[in-house]
Amino acid sequence: MRKIALLLIVLLGVAHFATVIQCEDDVADVDEVDSDDEDEDDGTEVKDENGVLVLTDNNFDTFMEGKDTVLVEFYAPWCGHCKQFASEYEKIAQSLKENDPPIPVAKVDATKSSSLASRFEVSGYPTFKIMKKGEPVEYDGAKNEQAIVAQVKEVAQPDWKPPPEATLVLTKDNFDDVVNNADIILVEFYAPWCGHCKQLAPEYEKAAKDLSQRSPPIPLAKVDATQEKDIAIRFGVSGYPTLKIFRKGKAFDYNGPREKSGIVDYMSEQAGPPSKQVQMVKQVSELIKDGDDAVIVGVFSSEQDTTYDLYLEACHVLREDFKFLHTFSLDLAKLLKASPGQVVMVQPEKFRSKYEKASHTLTIKDSTEVSEVQDFFKKHILPLVGHRKQSNDAKRYTKRPLVVVYYGVDFGFDFRKATQFWRSKVLEVAKDFPEYTFAIADEEDYSEELKSLGLSDSGEEVNVGILGDGGKKFAMEPEELDSEVLREFIMAFKKGKLKPVIKSQPVPKNNKGPVKVVVGKTFDDIVMDTKKDVLIEFYAPWCGHCKKLDPDYTALGKKYKNEKNLVIAKMDATANDVPHDSYKTEGFPTIYFAPSNSKQSPIKFEGGDRTIEGFSKFLEQHATKLSQSKDEL
Repeated sequence: MRKIALLLIVLLGVAHFATVIQCEDDVADVDEVDSDDEDEDDGTEVKDENGVLVLTDNNFDTFMEGKDTVLVEFYAPWCGHCKQFASEYEKIAQSLKENDPPIPVAKVDATKSSSLASRFEVSGYPTFKIMKKGEPVEYDGAKNEQAIVAQVKEVAQPDWKPPPEATLVLTKDNFDDVVNNADIILVEFYAPWCGHCKQLAPEYEKAAKDLSQRSPPIPLAKVDATQEKDIAIRFGVSGYPTLKIFRKGKAFDYNGPREKSGIVDYMSEQAGPPSKQVQMVKQVSELIKDGDDAVIVGVFSSEQDTTYDLYLEACHVLREDFKFLHTFSLDLAKLLKASPGQVVMVQPEKFRSKYEKASHTLTIKDSTEVSEVQDFFKKHILPLVGHRKQSNDAKRYTKRPLVVVYYGVDFGFDFRKATQFWRSKVLEVAKDFPEYTFAIADEEDYSEELKSLGLSDSGEEVNVGILGDGGKKFAMEPEELDSEVLREFIMAFKKGKLKPVIKSQPVPKNNKGPVKVVVGKTFDDIVMDTKKDVLIEFYAPWCGHCKKLDPDYTALGKKYKNEKNLVIAKMDATANDVPHDSYKTEGFPTIYFAPSNSKQSPIKFEGGDRTIEGFSKFLEQHATKLSQSKDEL
């Protein structure tokens, strides 16, 4: 009996132990299920962090449903301003929570919720949006609790309506009337799909508001160029956004900044007179002695002088590129040896030479055309051999051919003599070639250009290059410079005996793929072939957009592979020179269509439809030698 009782006790113990193990397994299973449930969280739950709701790409739209007003901050975790503002934002949340009815306050990590950041065009941190019935209202006030709470409460009012846009909307029905009657107006030509236009829009509107409150106000306007095509064509709009200043209907290029404060400052300056009045002899004397550009002074009897009005009109067109002065002073007239109604252009002392006049004078009459005055400015702005710098390159040295002599240019007291020594040798040659523009340039300022000419390691103290028409470049063989050596080089160029320097990858040995590879040395042979239409993509190997485009572009090449007179091509623009200025590349990818009958006027591919269908439509619209019909293709 004892043995049987002992056996029963053992069996009961084993049974209990098994039950405990089973229970633990069940608990473990439950824990695993709970863990799995947590892992499967789809991010739609709205979390609360110290009264501020956390919104993401996954829960934003769902949360906004049915909400009248919500304040949202777009931030970045690494942003110092965001961190500094965090406690203030929590106070704002508490304050708006106590409103009747309560107004939700939320935040979005823009570095994680990139779709939301893109959708609401967030470009800086922190950015605040007041969501009114799901639509964003820009907040650009002070970043403090009092200002933000006041603005949000105002927007939350039942009768609140968004203020009218300060930016005028122009169409064919009102464009001429508005523009022709405005002393000055800035007009943006945009496309609704254009990313740069969307980025500009809030800054442009803020600037419009500021300038509308100026006295007198400066209006800002916009034109949807995809709808108002005739207006866009009339003013040569070929890209977006294009901004133009109009003065009584006359268009001028806008070359200013594209953010609010920059636009406001630039347009305020543009609204002023294009010429600055000078009264002191000392002011002009100092410019002549130490200036870097020709000194332009209009001499007039008074503001009522009719020639003064004509001078100002001529100055308006060129105010971006020239500094204009005017005076009513007899002492200044005496210094300049001018009479009222005359314009004088004087070269700074350092640019004078025995081969040219120190100054030039134009007498303005009632019969003088504005264009005559402008031509006078352009003709005499440069000395025989000027100083080309990064700051004046785009305004003064765009004419080709341009002969550039590179060395250590420094007009400071200690180095002026050496600078003028080499410049004098250039002057001796420049006087005999008036059809060319000559300049000296500091070799350090133009190190990249010297490298592109193959002269960066020449070993010579002075190097010479010629920047020719169509983007072609020519380098003088390294040799100690004197006037005769330079003259021989110029003569060889003039007679067409020089070969251009072209940066180029090796010519591909096998180039039979659907997309022809173009390099610097083969650009003229392939792209400029007048027997064929060519679609050419300029790309950069590191460009993400280019990589994304590649499959479709290759497929496009396959689609048109049987078209003998159409070439689909591409070129690495970072490793090859584009030897023609008509094919300007300012970003990647840049795509041009070069018609067989108009190689010097290629058509730039604009628009966002970089698909096979989009390219095909573009080709069928512009091709001159397409043999297959759409159905056959």
